[in-house]
Amino acid sequence: LGHHVITLTAWLHYGLGVTIEQITAIFGYHFQTRLTPGGLIDAWRRLAEVLQAWYEQIGDQARSSARLHADETGWRVRGLTCWLWCFANGQVCYYLIDRNRGSPVLQAFFGEAFDGILLHDFWTAYESIDVADRQYCLVHLLRELEKVDQHNDAAAWQVFAKTLRRLLRDGIRLRKRSDFTPEKYQSRILRLGRRLDALIAADVDDPDARRLLKRLRRTGDHLFTFLDYPQIPFENNFAERQIRPAVILRKNSQSNHSDRGARTQAVLMSIYRTLRLRGHDPLQTIADALRTYLQTGQLPPLPAP
Repeated sequence: LGHHVITLTAWLHYGLGVTIEQITAIFGYHFQTRLTPGGLIDAWRRLAEVLQAWYEQIGDQARSSARLHADETGWRVRGLTCWLWCFANGQVCYYLIDRNRGSPVLQAFFGEAFDGILLHDFWTAYESIDVADRQYCLVHLLRELEKVDQHNDAAAWQVFAKTLRRLLRDGIRLRKRSDFTPEKYQSRILRLGRRLDALIAADVDDPDARRLLKRLRRTGDHLFTFLDYPQIPFENNFAERQIRPAVILRKNSQSNHSDRGARTQAVLMSIYRTLRLRGHDPLQTIADALRTYLQTGQLPPLPAP
């Protein structure tokens, strides 16, 4: 198979979630090219091996970035429950698949610490990483308030939820002002902090409110980080958007049937998504890299943004 066929089929599968059966049908009917599932899988595995250095560079650049979004979703490898992790920002997107959903994966990826701002949801494993700063996803918190509203109409809960919802939305509205800077609105930022402290110190009888108060006492210092750094959003939507293609592929292809397949999955998805984020044509870029590799025995550097 030629370089363009290999890169195109890999992009269809790992980038768009097209199944292997659909790919062989497309090439058989429309391009009069007979491909077999085994041949494609073997070609993709060898492609991932050649591009392994790029995958490692993406991981290194993610770890050294100033900010990083993180998220995880369920996965299956050989029928066993695993997790697909995603670490991304505007220039890199790094995936890894592991049996563990806890702190060991994060500690193995980040090492001793992350010298940047980490954006994530309220999964406690992320708190095991020593970071320069962090931002919890406020959208997750607002969704949880709406979810509890559906089954809890107690007066104590309604008062608590209204207070917290108004506090979060006041912070978000402040950030969205066209003239916002942390210096200009420092006094209002401090008032938001005092309101949060007062809410955390409150004593409530409702069990749902007590549960969320316990969380806020643990995470409250990092709810309004986005007001201190103008480049930091108040939500983790970017990581969710980057992990969505993997979710589509999981539905279509039932995850991975081998550990080697999971490794190929992580490598190729990371490279295709990163090249797209950097404004490169993944198909032509990878085809050119394969040509250089065959001619010189060395892979060219990972293309810069």
